[in-house]
Amino acid sequence: QVRLVESGGGLVQAGGSLRLSCTASGSISSIGTMAWYRRAPEKTRELIATINNAGHANYADSVKGRFAISRDNDKNTVYLQADSVNVDDTGVYSCNAYISASGGWGFMNYWGQGTQVTVSS
Repeated sequence: QVRLVESGGGLVQAGGSLRLSCTASGSISSIGTMAWYRRAPEKTRELIATINNAGHANYADSVKGRFAISRDNDKNTVYLQADSVNVDDTGVYSCNAYISASGGWGFMNYWGQGTQVTVSS
């Protein structure tokens, strides 16, 4: 069974940095686009960054220039480097990926369980 597991969340001071990781495991044949979403308190979930399997990335305006998404295809892992964080970056960060499982029926969409990031002022 395919799973996505995030790590790296926690408490960080405004102006600081943190790095989130998300690793896919299971019987995986191929991984397509991977992404990070964020749900801030009392707000809807926001797509903040995507990266395809060629390494092309896109960002939401709210994080552009401060966050960087990357991936290691050998490790089935996607990263989110967050720099110059502010209190508006507080939220639950979840990774998302299109994954083709071995012996499966093509690409399906998977979610991680989410990791809390809290930025203190």
